[in-house]
Amino acid sequence: MSFGQVVVGPPGSGKTTYCWGAYQFLQGSGRKVAIVNLDPANDHMPYPCSVNIADLITLEDTMNELKLGPNGGIMYCMEYLLENIDWLIEKLQAIKDHYIIFDFPGQVELFTHHHGVKDLIQALQKQHFRLVAVHLVDAHYCTDPTKYISVLLLSLKTMIQLELPHVNVLSKVDLVESYGKLQFNLQYYTDVMDLSYLLESLNEDSFGSKYKKLNEALCELIEDFSLVGFYTLCVEDKDSMTKLQQVIDKAGGFVFGGLTAGNESIMLAANQAGFLEDVSDVQERWIDQE
Repeated sequence: MSFGQVVVGPPGSGKTTYCWGAYQFLQGSGRKVAIVNLDPANDHMPYPCSVNIADLITLEDTMNELKLGPNGGIMYCMEYLLENIDWLIEKLQAIKDHYIIFDFPGQVELFTHHHGVKDLIQALQKQHFRLVAVHLVDAHYCTDPTKYISVLLLSLKTMIQLELPHVNVLSKVDLVESYGKLQFNLQYYTDVMDLSYLLESLNEDSFGSKYKKLNEALCELIEDFSLVGFYTLCVEDKDSMTKLQQVIDKAGGFVFGGLTAGNESIMLAANQAGFLEDVSDVQERWIDQE
């Protein structure tokens, strides 16, 4: 059985930066790690790439030959990869003893209603891959109630669509207030607390006030599912990365996989530190000091 992460999220959320940071962190803790790039538009990768979809198909060639736009081209590439899944499986066999990080494209429709990625993940699971979805969204969306609600809906739909153990992450938490001040403490946004307080802000907004009933319905939908919550991440901070990897390892079962090479240190750290994030510490470190 091989363990790994499926790294998803909208454009600009820091997926590629996270993959590189996670690779360095996990390798530093003694784990054999490999990164698989499944983004056909990613032609500037900072990390060493063990498997690259560009060796099979690229977005540029797809757009030129089929006269498709970027989004249509990405979807075609995912469908083409699925049709040629044997190519990917053969490549993965060479690194089956590694912990694998899959770097996916940022087009959100791939993870909300298109079945290409879902079918691809199911094909990997049949090959005994045990995967965790790591869904990154930019933390600064919390400063805008309308954007925060949209992020909650996106996270919820992705969780339902992919049907994987799922970890939602507010990335770039050190820059959370770069576009404005948070209305509530950070814990309100990570725990997705009573959205009625946020509903008041939505209804006061010049745009949102036109859709009061829709705003209320969306908030009720999110609360009825009661699935979405967030962890925080600052890639450059070792403590932040350590805590997040502990959560991911627990979600995917890696931490319980036995004291194999590369697992002793992360399992020991997990047993000592636990898996609950102290958001007040993050608040004090990255927000209150400003």
